[in-house]
Amino acid sequence: MSKLRFHQLEPLRFPLINRFYKAYYPAGKAKKDEVIWIGENTKGIQACVRFKQFADFQLLTGMLVHPDLRTQGQGAALLTACHAQLSAQPCYCFAFSYLESFYQTAGFVTLDDNQLPEALRTRIIRYRQSGKTLTPMLYDQRSSVN
Repeated sequence: MSKLRFHQLEPLRFPLINRFYKAYYPAGKAKKDEVIWIGENTKGIQACVRFKQFADFQLLTGMLVHPDLRTQGQGAALLTACHAQLSAQPCYCFAFSYLESFYQTAGFVTLDDNQLPEALRTRIIRYRQSGKTLTPMLYDQRSSVN
């Protein structure tokens, strides 16, 4: 498998991202107002992450790496490639609990729910009520071990 090239998704290619989600993470669905970063090779999109924009912060969401490429460092490489996006304004994420250490390695720190902005606090509660085990986190480039 060839090396991935990481970059922000061009708007004309937006339909491809939802096709990627449909194939490997049907619950994920990109929205046109999100900033989307991808990793691709000659076979097409192999990784993606979305940033939902709020007035004073952003939420990293929908991170997905092709199943054949997982545990090979592609997710970490994608987060490294979009460092400027992560640093543009405070960036939160709701990590599946089993991925908490992955996000910590990428520079995220674990938060208590009461440290989240109100819009995210109500959102994480709603997600948990639907059965998801999530950990709130905030990007802090000083804690990155990359």
